[in-house]
Amino acid sequence: MLSVAIMIVAMAITNGFQYTISQKIFSFWGHIRVQHFEPGKSFLAEEMAIEKNDTVARLLKANNAIESVNPFATKSAVLKTDESIEGILFKGVENDYHATHLGQFMQQGRWPRFPDSGYSREIVLSEPVAKALKLQVGNKVFIYFIQGDGSPPRANRLTVSGIYKTGIEEYKNIALGDIRLIQRLNGWKADEIGGYEIFVHDYRRMDAVNEEIFARLPAGWNSKTITEIYPNIFDWLNLQNNTINLVLIIMTIVAVLNLITCLIILVLERTRMIGVLKALGMPNGTLQFVFLFHGAIITISGIVMGNLLALLLCWLQQRFGFITLPEEMYYISKAEVRLEWWHFLLVDAGTFSVCFIILFIPTYIVWRVQPVKAIQFR
Repeated sequence: MLSVAIMIVAMAITNGFQYTISQKIFSFWGHIRVQHFEPGKSFLAEEMAIEKNDTVARLLKANNAIESVNPFATKSAVLKTDESIEGILFKGVENDYHATHLGQFMQQGRWPRFPDSGYSREIVLSEPVAKALKLQVGNKVFIYFIQGDGSPPRANRLTVSGIYKTGIEEYKNIALGDIRLIQRLNGWKADEIGGYEIFVHDYRRMDAVNEEIFARLPAGWNSKTITEIYPNIFDWLNLQNNTINLVLIIMTIVAVLNLITCLIILVLERTRMIGVLKALGMPNGTLQFVFLFHGAIITISGIVMGNLLALLLCWLQQRFGFITLPEEMYYISKAEVRLEWWHFLLVDAGTFSVCFIILFIPTYIVWRVQPVKAIQFR
């Protein structure tokens, strides 16, 4: 029971850990990014301008696997207050930006409002940056945009409309605002953007969708999945699979040893009964089946109770979050639980199969019992 419960809980927590952090990363940058092809340049640096391509936008939206397509642009900047200065990457989006993915991160305030003309003078900052600069919602802050041509920074004064928190260190220096401000600073036309941010319905299909998109892009354009942009984080997440495999092996060994010990005790306690039944003519195979049957009942009972215990523990963690984590190290403040039906199928079927096969080992004692000696057994 304990082994089965621990295996299911371990798989649920590992799955929840990987899923939650992955969704945080996807929510901020989408699953796929499309922008100008610039070899040797980071995908998270300022982009070269590309013209909006209605044909490409319609093509992307026509793909049933794609949820939304959002134009964006980024620009390096410095925020300055009387208290301190902080470097940021200003991410500009349009007024119809698909912000539902980011709603979970908003701690205070709201997303910027986009006027019909001009550009929004509002900005959303991360909680660490806001604390470092001692800013609150409604405060004004000077922002100095770094010009790529080496000219002096362009200053502006924006109002903090909201403060978000993701818990991911790589995102703390990202601010969100109006893409029209970046277009004006860079001297871009109204139809020039940094790239497209694409969300897919099923994140597990983003590699396949990216291949389809890349094959249809205009010359000079490029697309990458977010796993290619942040390989270190996703490699780290994949390492958790090694941990869960180790837990599964250890718990299976524990379950097997417990069952073998239990069945050996059952056989030894019934040695006299085995001798009597053998003397009456019962075959060894039939006697072995009796003990295998009881071993299977014990196994099934343990599996069922283990499933119930695992469900209870997972519900308690989801409801109360008693297993906490240091957010600065793990990107989440508590262990997340994500149960899948195949967790139960894998653990239950695997445990029963392995244990039932192993149960043949102690039942071979039945074959070695001699009726004359067994009847005298005390």
